Amino acid sequence: MTIDILYFVVALAVMTGLAVPMGMWLARTFTGTRHYLPERWTYRLLGVDPDKESGWKGYALGLVLSNAVMMLLGYALLRLQLFLPLNPLDLAPQPPHTAFNTTASFITNTNWQSYSGENLSNFSQMAVITFLMTTSAATGVAACAAFIRGLGRKSADTIGNFWVDLTRVIYRVFAPICFLLALFFVWQGMPQTLDSQVVASTLEGTEQAIRIGPVASLETIKHIGTNGGGFFGMNAAHPYENPTPLTNVLHILSMLLIPSALTYAFGTMLLRRRQGWVFFGAFMVLFVSSLTVMYSAEQYGNPLLAAVGVQQDLPVTDTGGSMEGKELRFGISDTSLFAVTTTSATTGSVNAMHDSLTPLGGGVTLWGMMLNAVWGGDGVGFINLIGFAIIAVFLIGMMIGRSPELLGKKIEAREVKLTMLAVLAHPIILLGFTALAVLWPGTADNLNNFGAHGFSEYLYAYASGTANNGSCFCGLGANNPFFNTTIGLAMLFGRFLTLLPMLAVAGSLAAKRTVPASAGTLDTATPTFAVVLVSVVLIVGGLTFFPALALGPIVEHFQMLDGQLLPGNIQ
Repeated sequence: MTIDILYFVVALAVMTGLAVPMGMWLARTFTGTRHYLPERWTYRLLGVDPDKESGWKGYALGLVLSNAVMMLLGYALLRLQLFLPLNPLDLAPQPPHTAFNTTASFITNTNWQSYSGENLSNFSQMAVITFLMTTSAATGVAACAAFIRGLGRKSADTIGNFWVDLTRVIYRVFAPICFLLALFFVWQGMPQTLDSQVVASTLEGTEQAIRIGPVASLETIKHIGTNGGGFFGMNAAHPYENPTPLTNVLHILSMLLIPSALTYAFGTMLLRRRQGWVFFGAFMVLFVSSLTVMYSAEQYGNPLLAAVGVQQDLPVTDTGGSMEGKELRFGISDTSLFAVTTTSATTGSVNAMHDSLTPLGGGVTLWGMMLNAVWGGDGVGFINLIGFAIIAVFLIGMMIGRSPELLGKKIEAREVKLTMLAVLAHPIILLGFTALAVLWPGTADNLNNFGAHGFSEYLYAYASGTANNGSCFCGLGANNPFFNTTIGLAMLFGRFLTLLPMLAVAGSLAAKRTVPASAGTLDTATPTFAVVLVSVVLIVGGLTFFPALALGPIVEHFQMLDGQLLPGNIQ
């Protein structure tokens, strides 16, 4: 256990160290005035004037229309897969409801897969999946850049140029990092080829076809872009996607790289680095709290398994804990850190079966997606945290009679209403679709489990879709018209009905003058405010989602403890 804790400390220390240079790199990307040659070619191809900025409405319009066009293109390619190149296995096209779900998933940075990754051709993996992974992640980072500009500008009616931000993030951030990381992954054993399969002779003397393809390139943007998904159905538990403990650690650090660095980029762009570290600290407190609960629950084990003779203590030669559904080569520590990271950073990649986690462990993964502000996805997670900060300063102002201000901008009714619209949209979509699925005739036929755990499977599916996470409990058969359609809509609503109101907040704040600090100004760059911010996140999340969690993982936890008193009662 001591070694595991040391491993967590080192991993988070490395992440903190990487946040500084990466944050500086992002800040230069967002603020630079020079356009490099490939960028200028892209602007000409798109017919874009890179020197013309727009207000929040124009920025949002460019974001939505570009994403709509890319989604339609991806849908068409998936429906025509059989007739496209690099498909020697003649893999069939996806049905309409699956293609809709897939393209909605990858354009929203969700990467939920109701299909197995092996069912896509290499062309589809590159032209649809990898392409949408890149552009959807870049869209989130670009939106965050515009949001930060809105907070920092004074009496301005523009927040940037969407096309410039999108292009720069792809060329200057994603492309170089992913290229170098892909080379490293190939060295570690990941395939990177245009061949579709390799035939191996087994010990029994038969031949086995093993699926391969451009895996390493997909894996890089999958985690750098907080995307998720997987080339193979087993995702990051597959040895071709995650061959060594070193690649596992790099996957984790990749997921946290940009979300953590954006706090430093924020402080650099606004000349408020202390404020950036306060936001970083709030993220870290929420993350470490979740990791503590997850690791403790999984290390403690499942009393119901112990009742039938499964050893779950911590011997010298074993990892101990509940190892059901986990890779032996990763164990409790790597699985716990990966699971908390992938759901906190809304990536959705998995190196273990989340459906096999203990009730509290599964509850932690749900909690991260429900809050949607513990690191969060590239760009949008930081925007969500600022939304909670706006609520925090407003509540404090109401309680102690101080002027609600954030970064020198007065927070008034318009900003609070827009922020609450974004904050409330998330639970309304998540809980609304969950309730619909529970009540819809025939949906229970798709469950592998019933009772509290079955409800958790419903809840997890729509939490994953609405939070644009993409992981699943996998006890729910979701590849059918009802679930593909409703989860697809949850992904689209969860992405744009939370992001667009916050862009409007950025536009509203950009138009305001900066108010000099006075005796009545609340200082938000202090540890005290970090505590208040974390408290607001937990209280809002707790009041909103506790009833649903009580019906799922919490009651399941008590059922598990009750089974400990009755060893023969394993359900």
